[in-house]
Amino acid sequence: MHRDAAGPGIALAGDHSEEKPLDYRPVLLAVAVATAGVLPAFLTGGLAIQIRDEMGFGSAALGLAVALFFVVSSTASVVMGRVVERIGAHRGMRVAVLGSAASLLCVAIFAGSWAGLVVCLAFGGLSNAVTHPATHLSLARQVPPGRQGYSFGIKQSAIPTATLLAGLAVPGIALTFGWRWAFAGGALLALGVALSVPREQIGGVEKVTEARSSDAPMGPLVLLAVGIGLGSAAATPLGAFVVESSVETGLRVGTAGLLLALGSAASIVVRVLFGRLADGMSGGRLRLVAVMLGAGVAGFVMLATGSPALVVPGVLLAFAAGWGWPGLFNFAVVKSNPGAPAAATGVTQTGASGGAAVGPVLFGLVVEAAGYGTAWLFSGALALIALVAILAGRRMVLRGRTGGRDAPFTNVREKG
Repeated sequence: MHRDAAGPGIALAGDHSEEKPLDYRPVLLAVAVATAGVLPAFLTGGLAIQIRDEMGFGSAALGLAVALFFVVSSTASVVMGRVVERIGAHRGMRVAVLGSAASLLCVAIFAGSWAGLVVCLAFGGLSNAVTHPATHLSLARQVPPGRQGYSFGIKQSAIPTATLLAGLAVPGIALTFGWRWAFAGGALLALGVALSVPREQIGGVEKVTEARSSDAPMGPLVLLAVGIGLGSAAATPLGAFVVESSVETGLRVGTAGLLLALGSAASIVVRVLFGRLADGMSGGRLRLVAVMLGAGVAGFVMLATGSPALVVPGVLLAFAAGWGWPGLFNFAVVKSNPGAPAAATGVTQTGASGGAAVGPVLFGLVVEAAGYGTAWLFSGALALIALVAILAGRRMVLRGRTGGRDAPFTNVREKG
């Protein structure tokens, strides 16, 4: 039987492990935890107009506030990934969600200025650094190998789910009761998620030593982290600036919020469908990531025109293609690191969070200097460079591959 070179014990399409039924409980829990973890940043973006009106700061300051959330998350990701390997997935998930709830409540009660908002978001970023390694470890341990692409696609719907909630919060809560109540509601939601995390642990210190012989090398891991970082820098401004950008083209605030929710829903659907597709692929997952980024560039160009007729298709394409690929990427990383998925994705999450930190800051600065049209073109350029970086990383991987058709990294051993 043909084996995937991504590591021992990893099943290919057609393996009997694909026939095992998928228990959706750990998958849905991972989505809930990841959504709660990133909610402080994207709720800030979705409610930007109301927050800025009260606190009195500009687009660049908004971008910087959201960016600092991801800077903290990026800085702490590698360490938190290794911590999660030792304390277990469920304990890590509970810590992450409780920290996010505290961040949301801090914004709702104490954030009276830009500086206060930044402090509250920074604490949320620290919690978010725990979220992804913990959820990745949980899925890697609890989901059958033949269904992991599907489960990672569902899990990666967490970020657009957060933007969807932020979009719905504009007409549903912020314009009716006030934006602070939206953050308070988010904190209550996060507390509910924390209560749903089981007590037993998944993973632990014994898993770390088992991982060393089959883990991916650091070189390709870092190179592809650069790719996901550039892609994140391109896409993250969607959640933070689509509402304001759409209002500038002539849409009402409530309609723009619903458009943000619609784009987020499109990204969710694409992540789930392409995750399921990835389970049946015998190769080319990173190439598919690059193709999606290329389609996303077209969406950013549509937004850059400022044409009301192109706003809706531009938002949908940018969200669906330009921000629909992280599940495929994380699935490849986990398959290449079956022994220590939390530690490996802690490394790549540094790139993802770093890009998410830089993206809103640069985007906000470009908006203030040259307007939204130029800013969306800038996002398109970043997505194009991310495409090139990922293809270059894939080429580097293929040059050093020892066998198999779908090894995202290549120093792993093949059994049989």
